Amino acid sequence: MENFTPVSALIGGGLIGLASGMYLLLNGRIAGISGIIGGLFGRNGTGSAIFERLAFIIGLIAGPLVLMTTTSISVSSVVTSPMPVIVIGGLLVGFGTTLGSGCTSGHGICGLSRLSMRSLVATLSFMAAGFITVLFTRHLIGGL
Repeated sequence: MENFTPVSALIGGGLIGLASGMYLLLNGRIAGISGIIGGLFGRNGTGSAIFERLAFIIGLIAGPLVLMTTTSISVSSVVTSPMPVIVIGGLLVGFGTTLGSGCTSGHGICGLSRLSMRSLVATLSFMAAGFITVLFTRHLIGGL
C-alpha cells in the first residue's frame, strides 16, 4: 500500500469495466483471459475467432507498451521468487482456472457484473486461496 494511487486505480478499473462490457455487447462473449487463450489452442476455432483472440492478446501486451512510449509513465517490476516457484505457481493457476471454469477476469470482472452466483463463489475462492498462499509462503515458511 506504499504506492497506492486511487485516481489511476479508479481510471484503470473503469477502463477494464468499459472494455469488458463492450466486448460482451459487441461480441456476445465474456472477456475471460483463460477462455480467450484456451480458445487459441482449441480444435473448434474458426479463422475469425482465432484472429479476434489474437488481437485481444496482442492488445493486452501492446497497450501498456504504447502507453509507456507515448507518455512519461514507466512501469517496473521486480521478481524475487526463484524460477521453479514461478513455474509451479503458473501451473497451479492454470489448473485452478480449469477447475474453476474460468479465471479472475472472467468470474471476478465479467461474472460478478452479471450477478452470477457461480462467479461470486469462484471469486471468493480465488481470493481465499490467494490470502492463504501469501500467509503460508510469506509469513509462515519465510518467503519464497
